[in-house]
This record gives sequence, structure tokens and C-alpha cells, in this order.
Amino acid sequence: MSSRLFLFLFALLSTLAHGQEGGALEGKRPNIVVILCDDLGYGDLECYGHPHIKTPHLNALAESGIRFTDFYSAAPVCSPSRVGLMTGRNPNRAGVYDFIPGNKDIYLRASEVTFPQLLKKAGYATCLSGKWHCNGKFNNDAQPQPDAAGFDHWFATQNNASPSHANPRNYVRNGEEVGALEGYSCQIATDEALGWIEKQQKADAEQPFFLYLAFHEPHEPIASPESLVKDYREDARQEEEALYFANVANVDAAVGRLQARLAEMGLTDDTLVIFSSDNGPETLLRYQRAKNSFGSAAPLRGMKLWTTEAGFRVPGIMSWPGVIAPKQTEKAAFSSLDFFPTFLELAGAEVPRNRALDGTSLLPYLGGGTLEREKPLLWVFYNALNERRVAMRHGDWKLMAKLNLPRYNSVNEKIAEKVKSATLSDFQLFNLTSDVHEANDLSGEKPEKLAELKTLVEKEYTALVADSHVWEAPKAEAKKAKPKK
Repeated sequence: MSSRLFLFLFALLSTLAHGQEGGALEGKRPNIVVILCDDLGYGDLECYGHPHIKTPHLNALAESGIRFTDFYSAAPVCSPSRVGLMTGRNPNRAGVYDFIPGNKDIYLRASEVTFPQLLKKAGYATCLSGKWHCNGKFNNDAQPQPDAAGFDHWFATQNNASPSHANPRNYVRNGEEVGALEGYSCQIATDEALGWIEKQQKADAEQPFFLYLAFHEPHEPIASPESLVKDYREDARQEEEALYFANVANVDAAVGRLQARLAEMGLTDDTLVIFSSDNGPETLLRYQRAKNSFGSAAPLRGMKLWTTEAGFRVPGIMSWPGVIAPKQTEKAAFSSLDFFPTFLELAGAEVPRNRALDGTSLLPYLGGGTLEREKPLLWVFYNALNERRVAMRHGDWKLMAKLNLPRYNSVNEKIAEKVKSATLSDFQLFNLTSDVHEANDLSGEKPEKLAELKTLVEKEYTALVADSHVWEAPKAEAKKAKPKK
């Protein structure tokens, strides 16, 4: 029996064996670990072709399972990407269209359903350690916090580690400010995660767990250990680049520590581990503090905030020793939107049928079949840096289109009708199997394929906009009377 077939039969038999409230299963279900980097580029890992950065632990993780060549985040920027990951839905549906600044009245609403909530209901222990960035008012009762999204334990920041990755002082643990910490953020987040796993195992070793380890690295402001920086000064063109290379290497070291401890606790064979990034790499000097942003999107076109491949095609690694066969490379399109249905089916939890999900369960694929996406992957990013703000991946094909709209970072009542009536135009068509660089627009050469995909993207765009949350328009501030002279 192949390893992939074993997984499929395991999931099927477990599903048939359930009988406890909330879909909990009799017998052992896998622990699930999602490791998410921040602004890590498609080409930033050694196993994805970086010429200088050494990532031996991530190389080993990829060797032990599947390395995805066409893995996608839910958005080309942080907040919507994270919301999409947890809900299995295009983040526009949740009303999170762009990154959320601090104190902004935009957030992951309580009406959204996340897979950590449903895993918890199915009997899983749940933990978030690292970056949250799914609301503007962090650690504030005015908006839902990580516990509302289903996390028993959370140790997090609203956005970036501050003042940098070194010695951050803005972590909050379960609603209590932690204060200044010593060390580097990815290692601190890993320490917290390991401490939580050890405590959870002592309390109930039979209870499965879900860990969301969300590193701040390699997002600016960057800080890296000197012990690693010195290893890259010879290869780097300048000190800032050496700092970036070392930053990614520090992430690799943190993943190595996590994997080693899971092995020591005898949890490796019982744990599905997935590694990825929230979006593509930052553009060097796009803003004042982006002086260390030397991330690589090679061989893709664009960067973070673009709807070309580099904006949301990211590293994707999946490992489950003894269940997923090692040394696999997969070229079909996968997405973080797929986590929601896949994890729930593995846990024996019920997948909601009354919500529009945009992800697809991976169990048939892992069971030895091919991935059959129920719907195409669609990105509508109203604030994209490139001209074509709508992109759709369908099989080997990608279609891009312009929108006759100004750039928006959110949608409220004042502009909702403009968004709903917007038209798509100036289409470009690419075959990503033969043209990963998106260099050859085939819209003129493939009129039938263009017509087919135009019809599909217009249908999907209309359906998405109709189901996207619209926020209340901000209230105008009353004008202050000028003092008399």
C-alpha cells in the first residue's frame, strides 16, 4: 500500500468511526502545525534555489515530504492573506482587503468561521504564537482577539515585532502585555510554542493539537544574530543584504529546533507540518524602513503587493513522516485556502456547508489521486501596485485584468456600488506551465481560451463582490470653529 493511499484510507476510516459530539473521532488524529513566514520570497530558501542562503532544516523538511512549486497565499499582502488562511475563503468575503493599520476599525469579524474554532470544537488544543494582524485594535475589547478565532493560548503581536526582531517588547500573552524580551522574535515565538506543546502533552498526551507558528521574519524592521550575519558578509553585496540572508537562516534554525523537539517527544509521525509564507517579498526601499528588503522572488515577476506570480506564489512544504511519502515535488496549484477543508476532514470535524468556501480538500490528492479544484483561484486586490488588479489561476492558465476603479484599501458603503459595477478589461493570458515568468501574453494567440476564461473570471468576480463584506463609511469629523483673532 502506498503512503498516500494509506493516508486516504486513514482519513476515510476515521471519518466513519466518529461518534462523539462535534465530530470528534475515536482514535488518534494528527497534530497539525502551520509555520508561516512574513514576506518570505518564493526564491528565498535553498530548496527553492537561493544561491547563498543556507536552509538545511527546511531542506530536510521538504525532503521528508512534499515541496510544492505552485503554492499560493490567499492575498499578496499580510492581513488578508492570514484571514483567508484561517477561514478558507477569499479574504474579500470577510471585508479584509488590504493590510490593517493599528487602531483601524477593520478586523476579522466574529461572524466569520475559522478552522481553529472548529478544530477546538472537535477536541483539539489550539495555540497561536507570533504575528496576528487580523485586527486594528489589538488586545482591545472593541474588536475580536485571537481567542475569538479559536485559540486556547495566544502569544502574539498585532503586526510587526517592535522595535525590531531583536528584543521585542510588544508581545501579548492571553491578553496580558509581556514587556521587553531578550532574543530574536522567531526564536522567542518558537520557545513559547514548544513550552505550550510540552505543557499540553503533560496535561493530556492523547489530545491532538493545532499550532499556528507565525514568524515576523523576514519582514522589516530586520534584526539578525551576529553569529549568522558573519556567515553571509562574503556573499552579500552590502551589510543590509547580509542581515537579510541571516534573518532567513535564523528562521531555518527555529524550524530545526521545533522539529528536533517534536522528535524528542515522539510526535514526529503523529504531526502534519506545513511551512509557507503570507505573501511575496518586499521591494527594496519601497518605503523608508525597507532598507534590508533583499528578498528574492526568482524566477517570478513582481513582488509583494503585485498580482503577478511573485505577489502570492510562495514556498510551500508539507511533511508527515510515515504517512506522506518523502521526496515529492508537486506542480499542481495549491493554496492556503485549502487548509480549512483539509484540516477539518483530517480531524473528523464537520465542514460548514452554509458558507462559500474557496479552498479544496487535499485528501483525495494525498490519497493518491489528482487535485481537482472545485473553483479557480481568484485574487482581487484593489490596491495592487501593478496595473492589472484581478488575477485568476485555472489549471495551467492565468488570466489578468484591469479594473475601471481607483485604488482602494477597503470597501465601504460610499464606494460599494462602484465596486459592484466595475468592469474588467485589457486581459492578459499566460500559460504558467511553459511561462512562469509571465513574459508571453497569449491573449491574441489563444482567442478561444481567452473567451472561456474571460467568461469564468467575470462570473467569479461578480459572485465574489456580491458576497464581500462592506464596511460602514467613516463618519466625517465635525469641523472645529476657528478661534477669533
